[in-house]
Amino acid sequence: MTGGTGVTLGELVRRYLPISSWLPSYSGGALRRDLLAAVVVTVMLIPQSLAYALLAGLPAEVGLYASIAPLIAYAVFGSSRTLSVGPVAVASLMSAAALGQVAAQGTADYLLAAAVLALLSGGFLALLGVLRLGFLANFLSHPVISGFITASGILIAFSQLKHLLGISASGESLPELMHGMVQNLAAWNPITLALGTAVVLFLVWARSGAVKLLQRFSLPKDTASLIVKAAPVVGVLATIVLASGLDLEGKGVQLVGAIPSGLPQLQWPHLSWALVEQLALPAVMISVIGYVESVSVGKTLGAKRRQKIDMNQELIGLGSANLASGISGGFPVTGGFSRSVVNFDAGAETQLASVFTAIGIALAAMFLTPFLYYLPKATLAATIIVAVLSLVDFSILKKTWRYSPSDFFAVLVTIVVTLLFGVEIGVTCGVLASIVLFLYRTSKPHIAEVGLVEGTEHFRNVERHQVLTMPQILSIRVDESLMFSNAAFLEERIYRDVAATPELRHVILMCSAINEIDWSALETLESINEQLKEAGICLHLSEVKGPVMDALQRCGFLAEISGKIFFTQYQAFTELRENFSGCAHS
Repeated sequence: MTGGTGVTLGELVRRYLPISSWLPSYSGGALRRDLLAAVVVTVMLIPQSLAYALLAGLPAEVGLYASIAPLIAYAVFGSSRTLSVGPVAVASLMSAAALGQVAAQGTADYLLAAAVLALLSGGFLALLGVLRLGFLANFLSHPVISGFITASGILIAFSQLKHLLGISASGESLPELMHGMVQNLAAWNPITLALGTAVVLFLVWARSGAVKLLQRFSLPKDTASLIVKAAPVVGVLATIVLASGLDLEGKGVQLVGAIPSGLPQLQWPHLSWALVEQLALPAVMISVIGYVESVSVGKTLGAKRRQKIDMNQELIGLGSANLASGISGGFPVTGGFSRSVVNFDAGAETQLASVFTAIGIALAAMFLTPFLYYLPKATLAATIIVAVLSLVDFSILKKTWRYSPSDFFAVLVTIVVTLLFGVEIGVTCGVLASIVLFLYRTSKPHIAEVGLVEGTEHFRNVERHQVLTMPQILSIRVDESLMFSNAAFLEERIYRDVAATPELRHVILMCSAINEIDWSALETLESINEQLKEAGICLHLSEVKGPVMDALQRCGFLAEISGKIFFTQYQAFTELRENFSGCAHS
């Protein structure tokens, strides 16, 4: 059975339900590997989900809720077999910034707003996926995104210092956070600080020293690395025992407190137009950042196993995960880098590993929450701080400065604006910086005068190679498609060269790198052709690609051009240097 476009029903099912491509051939060996990966990720995800919920300003149990239904939804609709979705640091910070504008923490309205934010994010992503608009993510500069994530990592770390100190402080930017902590520093709790610092040091040591220690017991390095991923759980268990045994709550140490047991209720949150208006833009921003990072992780892991991910289907997969989070009382989720890498390294074969992880989290939500009462908030803060250390990458500044100053300044501005004014303004600045960079580069394409490398038929840049040129012939190569944004730049370059060379009789536009000419650029070419003809100079084209040639033929430009169309640049140069007479003045 086929649709009007010739696509069969089976192809549609495989496109929109990637699970159908691997589930029928699922094997017992894959089941064992997926179960093992699920155990490892579940152990890692429990403290992470609790910590990121608190980072978003939500009760701890909401982190568990956001780690159940979204994982199952992505398993059905996602195209990556090993990407692990759930709460992540940057999305949690962005959620906190957005939710703080519409409701007060600890209220029912704040919980409602979190679910609505997830719904809006999911709906936006799913809509883009259905419309096949995954390519839009390519317009975001990856260095700019890296700069934003680096700044967000710094903000996240600073926002958690209040829990290490046992004080109250709020703010969305670095100055606000520092001001709040300085104001309340006198109320710091030494026991809280000692506890939190000990967990930070333990987790930092576990990342390197614990692996070497385990290897001394003849454990393979890969196995030791996986075991070390459970270090946050060790920190959680140890501090729970200390807090309950030493009555740290009575000594002023802030605890997570009572966490309701049970699974989240599936219900559609109440939507009001006013709330949707307030959260629409933040939802778009969270979606864009989350999608770009998820696709990056998915591509990296997929390449290791020669598995391809579909960018449009990823929009649907992440969209469905966020919709599932919204109707199950969660908040925005996306693909987590560290969690996905652990899932991959643990041997996960398919998304059933995520389904098993969701079952593990569900069991934890039903049976383990009473034991989390005595969990110090400083422990979760320490977990977050150590986790976001990998997000902070100042080397991007050095790398971009060496490679492209324009990229460097875009990254620098994004980092500075995010730190000084918060994540919402920072991500907006990052998006604008990406667009400005794109427009700047397309408006000034690389244009080179080329000459013949003697003894060959090759033409190269006259500023880089010893080549043969003739004052009567100007050969110009444009290394970009011609469009409205750069056509005037080409026109200005040609007129400048014409004015500087009185002997000029022929201009050859080498089109080997031109994949498209839009209408504005066509009008510019027509103007160039007329102006050169008036000056007695012929305009020629060489090495025109088929689709471009077809377009120029349809619009009649080839019939109006003053010169000729040559198959190769060498043919154009050799023929014209034998005849320097230009076009007749008209």
